[in-house]
Amino acid sequence: MTSRLGLFYTERMSDNNNSKKRIYICHTYYHAYVAVVKELILGKDHYGESDIILSTLSNNFGNLDERLREAGVFGQVYMYDEKDASTSPKVMSHHCNRGNLIANMFQRILYTRELGKLQEPYIPVDLKLYKDIYVFCDSDPIGYYLNYKKIPYHALEDGLNSGKLDDQALLANKRAFKFKCLLSKIGLIFIECGYGRYCMDYEVNDIKANHNVPPNVIEVPRRSLTDKLSSSDHDTIVRIFLEDADELTVRLDSSSHDKPFAMILTEPLCEPEVRKRLFKDVIDMYKNDHDIIIKPHPRDVVDYEKEFPECITIKGRFPMEVMNDIKDFKVDKIVSVITQVDNVRFADSIEYLGLDFLDKYEDPRIHRRLDTLQ
Repeated sequence: MTSRLGLFYTERMSDNNNSKKRIYICHTYYHAYVAVVKELILGKDHYGESDIILSTLSNNFGNLDERLREAGVFGQVYMYDEKDASTSPKVMSHHCNRGNLIANMFQRILYTRELGKLQEPYIPVDLKLYKDIYVFCDSDPIGYYLNYKKIPYHALEDGLNSGKLDDQALLANKRAFKFKCLLSKIGLIFIECGYGRYCMDYEVNDIKANHNVPPNVIEVPRRSLTDKLSSSDHDTIVRIFLEDADELTVRLDSSSHDKPFAMILTEPLCEPEVRKRLFKDVIDMYKNDHDIIIKPHPRDVVDYEKEFPECITIKGRFPMEVMNDIKDFKVDKIVSVITQVDNVRFADSIEYLGLDFLDKYEDPRIHRRLDTLQ
């Protein structure tokens, strides 16, 4: 970031002798997984130095908070009832088209402030106490809050290589993007993913796997993090994210099956009924040569066990990456529609069906949003 912000940040922290070291603000299981990995590789001597916040805005974390506390990796585990703009008529009054760029920009300035202000009663801890704040998906209201309170933070990509098929900052600000970036840099409005005034850097897995990146982007390959995990670290991850680890291990014992496993990753794509048809077709593509394992996405609410009783459906909500941490677990093939699976280590081969396959089930304009920018 700029030296001006760096100076501001140093001065702010020097005034706070009781500051804590780190806090992670997570919106998904994948976010929590990355936060856990980052803390584990620091070693047990650093357990408890950092805290973690789980936002309930778009995800049901079940009892993950309890398992995180039991593991002892984080000092405090907080839940955050993050408020979307739609919960406030006052905020939404600044979220309509006024007919011209100037009027809309003044309205955007008010919206930025009011959405940030809306969060204030719900933030579970004073974020100014922390030296480093790591925020996954700062496009959510927490980003507006940090901008409103003028708190520097580090942003991290929403999902593994999520910028490959999306560009949240540009797609949300297609008209006069460069001008809006200027307003964001001076704090009048807020743009996510590295373009905000108080965003010190934007961390991604692979810079080349992004459609577009801000100047303050940094590359931290997830593989370089997981390579540093010890055997006990892998066990800790499994205990945190899998409620029925022992039962699951028995169900996934390949020695009790005649055919090799193919694991199909579901995703919250299309409408539920269309999604069922899509994944039935995927199952039919592989079932003759494989026994099928279905790994539902944490936000996918379709009951795949009921829909496809002939398959092994993995219960519980956890990120696909956790399968890497299960000792001796292997499958012949993993199949993904659009989920990025670069970090999969438990599969001998990977099949990525891609957008061309998804085009058959959904209007391409829904999932090919970046095509409009070409």
